[in-house]
Amino acid sequence: MPLGHLSDLTPKPVSNPAAHDAAMRVLVGPEQGWTDHVMRVFDLAPGGYTPKHQHDWPHINYILAGEGSLFLNGKENPIQAGSYAYVPANALHQFRNTSDKPLQFICIVPTSGHY
Repeated sequence: MPLGHLSDLTPKPVSNPAAHDAAMRVLVGPEQGWTDHVMRVFDLAPGGYTPKHQHDWPHINYILAGEGSLFLNGKENPIQAGSYAYVPANALHQFRNTSDKPLQFICIVPTSGHY
């Protein structure tokens, strides 16, 4: 059974050119024995964002720290530590840090959605 601490994992920059100051760490996935899903933590620096995108799989998110917005259903939705969201398949979405402190959130996707 995998057991660890977030601080032991090295953040990897999100390589998509439509992202800015975004990094990801994989906590649990196929390498740790969870064959169907991947649990990741994203870190967005102040002013950072993920690409505005959509895909054919859903994902589940939980905000660990910070404040920002989630573009979903055609509008900006405020998020903060303790917020959660279900992003349906094919929904256009984007996470954005709107504060001067880091925004950190968990993102769980099917294995096919992790790249």
